[in-house]
Amino acid sequence: MIVLEDLVRDRGSRYAAAAGPVRTRAEIDAFLATLRLRRKFDRATHHSWAALLSDGGPLKNDDGEAGAGAGILKMLEREAWPDTIVVVTRWYGGVHLGGDRFAHIVTCTRAALAAFRATLDGPDPRR
Repeated sequence: MIVLEDLVRDRGSRYAAAAGPVRTRAEIDAFLATLRLRRKFDRATHHSWAALLSDGGPLKNDDGEAGAGAGILKMLEREAWPDTIVVVTRWYGGVHLGGDRFAHIVTCTRAALAAFRATLDGPDPRR
């Protein structure tokens, strides 16, 4: 599991991202539970996520951040990342960000995938 904290700050809201390998819905649930074991993450407002499973297809959850899961999923599909989950976590700062939040979700997803890619041994697993 790769966890990147404090990737974006905007009007009081803070964003982080996590990425890692998953193959089943049970592994997704375990990944999310492990992330929430971190006290800071357990207190977050939203844990939006998406995963592309080789045997289960695309899965996503906005966790109250409408459209966030779809944005993460679109990036996973575009870059062909099978059996990978990306979670974008937001601590709400009291101000609605409107459409700017989608740019922050893209920034966090991109950073998480780049960090995850950098930790993999051998050739790019997408090829």
